[in-house]
Formats: sequence, structure tokens, C-alpha cells
Amino acid sequence: MAALSIRRGNARLPPEVNRVLYIRNLPFNISSEEMYDIFGKYGAIRQIRIGTNKDTRGTAFVVYEDIYDAKNAVDHLSGFNVANRYLIVLYYQHAKMSKKFDQRKKEEELTKLQEKYGVSTKDK
Repeated sequence: MAALSIRRGNARLPPEVNRVLYIRNLPFNISSEEMYDIFGKYGAIRQIRIGTNKDTRGTAFVVYEDIYDAKNAVDHLSGFNVANRYLIVLYYQHAKMSKKFDQRKKEEELTKLQEKYGVSTKDK
């Protein structure tokens, strides 16, 4: 317990650090067991979600029980080579993800409206 309190002492973490990690550039055929083997070395994992859709393949979310374990994983696994692919390990930032989703949704709505009213985006 003493080692635990020393590790966490009065260390202030940057505001973007949280327990949820967003992993990119994963091999498409990676299994959840392999993910637990790789990421479980750095602490207790609450959940792993691997992308299976066309646009989410090669990505995953890893949720740690403790924020310090997540920070340790980011520090050690960014650039880690898995099946000749270098992992990109980032802290999940809800604001950035929702902006990306909102932009995609707006573009889809705009395309539907253009088709509905016969508007072309090409210059004549």
C-alpha cells in the first residue's frame, strides 16, 4: 500500500488524461483475448470494445479501472508494434468524437436534401 501512495502522491495529471483509451491502427483480425493480453499488463481492465463495422475496423476502446493504469498504458503502448502495425494510443475525448460524428451527420443530411430538391454541387 505504501508503494501505491508513493506512485500517486501529489502528482497532477493533465486534463485530457482519463480511464478510457482510444486505440487506432489495430490489425483487423485482432481478438479480444490478444487485446486483454497486451493492455492487461498495465492494470485492471473494465472493458474492451473492438470496432467491427466497416468504418470502425482497426480501432478499439479500452477502459481501465484506474486512471494511473491508463496513463501507464498510453506511455508504454503508443507506437507498440502488433502484427507489423504501430499502435496509436490516445485518451478518449468525448468532445472531439462528438464533433466528428456531428459533422458526418450534417453532411449526410445535406446530401439527402440536395437529392430531394435536385440541387447539384458541381459548378456549371
